[in-house]
Amino acid sequence: MEGTLLNIFGLQLPLENPVLIFTLILFIILFSPIVLNKLRIPHLIGLIIAGIVIGPFGLNLMARDSSIILFGTVGLLYIMFVAGLEIDLADFRKYLKNSIIFGAYTFLIPMILGTFSGFYLLDFGMNTSILLASMFASNTLITYPIVSKLGVAKNRAVNISIGGTLITTVLALLVLAVIVKMATGEITHHFYWRLSGSILLFVLFILFGFPLIGRWFFKRVDDNISQYIFVLGMVFLGSFLAQVSGIESIVGAFMAGLALNRLIPKTSPLMNRIDFVGNALFIPFFLIGVGMLINFRAFINDWETIKVAIVMSVVATLAKFLAAWITQKSFGYSADERRLIFGLSNAQAASTLAAVLVGYNIILGQDANGEPIRLLNEAVLNGTILMILVTCTIASFVTQKGAQNIALSESSSEEEQPENDGERILIPFSNAANVNELVNLSTTVKSKNKKGKLVGLNIITTGQFNEKIEKEAHKIIESAVKAAAATDNLLHPLVRYDLNVVNGIANAVKEHKITDLIIGLHEKKGISDSFLGNLTTGILTKCNTTTLIYKPFQPLATIKRHIIVVPENAEKEFGFFFWLLRVWNIGTNTGTKLVFFASEETTAFLKQMQEQHPVDAEFNIFSDWDDFLILSRHVRKDDNLMIVMSRRTHPSFKEFMLKVPSYLNKYFGENNYILVYPMQLGVADHYAANLSNPSFMEPLLEHVERLTEFKKLISGFLKKR
Repeated sequence: MEGTLLNIFGLQLPLENPVLIFTLILFIILFSPIVLNKLRIPHLIGLIIAGIVIGPFGLNLMARDSSIILFGTVGLLYIMFVAGLEIDLADFRKYLKNSIIFGAYTFLIPMILGTFSGFYLLDFGMNTSILLASMFASNTLITYPIVSKLGVAKNRAVNISIGGTLITTVLALLVLAVIVKMATGEITHHFYWRLSGSILLFVLFILFGFPLIGRWFFKRVDDNISQYIFVLGMVFLGSFLAQVSGIESIVGAFMAGLALNRLIPKTSPLMNRIDFVGNALFIPFFLIGVGMLINFRAFINDWETIKVAIVMSVVATLAKFLAAWITQKSFGYSADERRLIFGLSNAQAASTLAAVLVGYNIILGQDANGEPIRLLNEAVLNGTILMILVTCTIASFVTQKGAQNIALSESSSEEEQPENDGERILIPFSNAANVNELVNLSTTVKSKNKKGKLVGLNIITTGQFNEKIEKEAHKIIESAVKAAAATDNLLHPLVRYDLNVVNGIANAVKEHKITDLIIGLHEKKGISDSFLGNLTTGILTKCNTTTLIYKPFQPLATIKRHIIVVPENAEKEFGFFFWLLRVWNIGTNTGTKLVFFASEETTAFLKQMQEQHPVDAEFNIFSDWDDFLILSRHVRKDDNLMIVMSRRTHPSFKEFMLKVPSYLNKYFGENNYILVYPMQLGVADHYAANLSNPSFMEPLLEHVERLTEFKKLISGFLKKR
């Protein structure tokens, strides 16, 4: 029986040994997905069912004590935080209107149906019916890990679902606050002003204060553990401030995710750690804790509870489906996108639990038998728990089906590429101090949906060879491999013995068919004329790759804007679209604003790219190349300056390029900067091997229809098929 202590193999139930409790939960987290995947049951439901079985209303193996509640709270806040962190801010702004409309649908429809059903079907009072309806309106992104795992988190349906969830959750919790104050007689004419003011202050502090604090911290602390602890602290601080302002903590966690969005790039090691710890530990704890709340005995003993549970489950599910269906018809979305919207918005958990527990604890008086009259009675409390199970189950199945179909359609639309068709990025390392930043840049410019690899190179020249230098070279390469592994990328280590650095890099480029070369400068040193001269006459003449020369002054994640200076006629060079892809990947993977300065004709190409692949970008017409330094007034602190270079005799070459090293040293010494050298017309071996491949060339041909000479060149290769 519940609360009794049984003796099984010398163990008392519920278990009290913390080691055994944690061991049991870990094995549940481990084996639930494995077993249920064979039955095609979403693992989220498996964890909830496991919570029912081991909980106080099941086998009573463990109590839902403070440790379960603590970890579960962290898991819930984690879900909301990651949702805010992974959202594409450019798409979020793009679909903001749709999110507001969906938020209105998914709030008003449940409020109307819920109030009607509570008042007429369940015979509740008006205040109780409105509070019940607000529970239907709110929802928790409990199925978000499914869409994230299947790689469709950036789909427009997911985007508006997250925005709509934020809107409806805030509105539902405001209804809860008002109804509670009305029930307790605490409504005054100052209440609404005080609530509005506290929420406004909270939002302003989170959205403007958190990025400033985060950027300051990440600039000064590069320790991985400290960064992770800092992020956790900011999540809980935001959650606490939300509670202080009068709204639920989950809103604070989501807002913290939005605020730190641009400081934690999707390709960064920190993001990888956030996902890993949350999915491995905190989120499963939350789901198990939800299962432990469910008491099936109440449905066997009390018909009223069964009736309330059925009405609540049906009305909540129907209301959310109608909201998703109307949204689909309003915006012309597909059936699978409707499934995503419905699946993400149907699951009831966090705010619903908060509302029912608050309502249950408010006592309005006593009946004739001296029993307390509650705003929400015990039947509603138990019915809510069953509704949570039902809605989470339906939401999990629907979300998984929609996400799988969208993921399959996206993957099938991309033609399978040959084994040698992919990006190969070479990073020569010589200094341990900038290993992490070079790896971060390489994973940021890398396209996530293409085959390819990273190659880390350290060159030991013949005249410098000794055991100490060799050991140091291997140590640097090992640290680079670890840095790449932290971002879930495999870096192929290569220590090369050669006559000099130029020959070593050139030979590695040819042997590994390298497409992109990233060369790092020391963060405390500038770029000299001799270095640039040796680079131009050495590496750039022997290595026909897209080459990035990078000087990091501060972590890439703390950059606010990327200022890209594009010379006139850049679009007429062969390598234009190859380096542009790298820049676009930076904007996509970091969410940081791209600010272009280019000629009118070049800007037309850039805007065409923006239309097809939207990122947060700004375009400025610039043609006064003789007065290049005028651009310095546009470069601020925390900006990264990118200058697209060229070689003599090529269309985009400008005389100012010869003075770039002195300009950078004198005026931009405290900025990050990247010099971009495009691939030139002498096509690299890797690309030459693929010019006859239509799937490789189609993206290029789409963007260069107006370039007659380039089209003739490409057409000549295609005729050889």
